[in-house]
Amino acid sequence: MVFFSTLDRLRELPLDKLKRATLVKVKFEDIKIWSELVAPQGVIAIFSRPDPSRLNFAVRGHSVPLSLICDNIRDPGNLGTMLRCAAAAGCHSVLLTKGCVDAWEPKVLRAAMGAHFRLPIYPSLVWEDMEKHLPKPVTIHVADSSCAADRSRGKEDSQVNVSHKSSKAGDYGWVSTRPNQNNVRYEEYDSDWDSDCEDGGLSLPRVDSKLYHESWAQSPTALVIGGETHGLSVEAVQLAEKTAGHRLFIPVAPDVDSLNSAMAASILLFEGRKQLLKLIQTPERKWKSKAEQQFS
Repeated sequence: MVFFSTLDRLRELPLDKLKRATLVKVKFEDIKIWSELVAPQGVIAIFSRPDPSRLNFAVRGHSVPLSLICDNIRDPGNLGTMLRCAAAAGCHSVLLTKGCVDAWEPKVLRAAMGAHFRLPIYPSLVWEDMEKHLPKPVTIHVADSSCAADRSRGKEDSQVNVSHKSSKAGDYGWVSTRPNQNNVRYEEYDSDWDSDCEDGGLSLPRVDSKLYHESWAQSPTALVIGGETHGLSVEAVQLAEKTAGHRLFIPVAPDVDSLNSAMAASILLFEGRKQLLKLIQTPERKWKSKAEQQFS
């Protein structure tokens, strides 16, 4: 159902879609009352939340075998911007873990600028089901911060444990201020550290690091972006290790603290798109994997 204040607003909408909707003309004052915006545009709609498995998306000739995994993104503006970037970069799908803000929250919808209807979005996924929504084989990379690496420099422990009670890798962020050496172990401090280690803690995997512009998207790829407050989940890092993925770094100028998660996602997604398109367009490459066929 679409409520509008003037016919001019309707003319801005697709006619084929309007034919299937109920149109109701109302006063602009009513729309101002209903809308959360200070200055609404004079049109507002009510609709059922669509099931992504039932949505028919237009043939997307510009899509690439690249998926975005949002790990505990809680800011509506960030998530909406990330969805918009994913659609613009031609991503095949977006997967949201439990803990992410509702993808259909009004602020997310406004920031996404229609991205919800341009690619599949799968919300509230647990990590055990994540791979079911990705092609096989797929390589999973994580956007990571160097803050933990800085603290871990000089440590030569062969095994580092993490509390079972922790569901996040607090030492993992979403973007780096500078690259670090490969194969650095990370540890997450917990107040019950000693007792947890005695019970047999969970060891974080070894995941090599790469600069964002180095070669990392050479096959069907998924990129994990963690929330700015809680960082990446341990499960995300484990999937990166399992699929031979990397920790991706975006170097920034000195004395700059960080980028936000949406900016990091934008840089990495378009870099991944560039690398995949270059690979696909290579004349010598005449084969196409089954996983890539799923994305075409």
